[in-house]
Amino acid sequence: MKVALFVPCYVDAFFPEVGIATLELLERFGCEVDYPLDQTCCGQPMANSGCHRDARATEALFAKNFAGYDHIVTPSGSCAHHVRDHMTAIEQTPAVQQVRRNTVELVEFLHDVLQVREFPWAEFAHKVGLHIGCATLRGLREASTSEVAEPAFNKPKRLLSAVKGLEFVTPQRPDECCGFGGTFSVFEEPVSARMGQDKVTDHRNAGADYIVSPDMSCVMHQKGCADRLGLPLKFIHIAQVLNGARS
Repeated sequence: MKVALFVPCYVDAFFPEVGIATLELLERFGCEVDYPLDQTCCGQPMANSGCHRDARATEALFAKNFAGYDHIVTPSGSCAHHVRDHMTAIEQTPAVQQVRRNTVELVEFLHDVLQVREFPWAEFAHKVGLHIGCATLRGLREASTSEVAEPAFNKPKRLLSAVKGLEFVTPQRPDECCGFGGTFSVFEEPVSARMGQDKVTDHRNAGADYIVSPDMSCVMHQKGCADRLGLPLKFIHIAQVLNGARS
């Protein structure tokens, strides 16, 4: 299996440990992983802002870097969602369409492609609130949502359930948006901040010591909100927990 690792620009800049944990986790399961050195952004920030024309060069470079791989794995649901569903600023050649189809978020890859159900090296003896960002939840459909009448499922939770010592706690509104939303948090700062404060308070009131998420963009926003409120919450990416991080 020819797998490429896509580390989003914000992960590379602010959370390199998440990229490292993702690589190590993929290698634990026998994947031969390439890391294209010329990779940059996938174009999501520009596309989300309506600047589709400005995203063309970035998207073209992404398609060039990741052509020919069986799977392109990324530890970011919003980036995977953009590539699969919204990377349309460039000509949709067969090669581009293949790159888009083959791009998957880490949880999807582990749960659906490799069908992993055990992480014997992983132990995380903490009370955990699980946050699944909107793009991952409603875009990639990694879990059922409260607004849709359907059988319950939750892929990140199923993977984390195999981690020794981990105890889930459930906030009152588990699938409510945290208010990040990329540029939404910039242009609608008061609303975004209040949504983030409500989210972290809900998790803390439920008893969470850690918030675990497949979306570090949401985590970045929530950490800022928790710090401003003085809440004793810690934040970590799901890749780090599944790879064996203890705290």
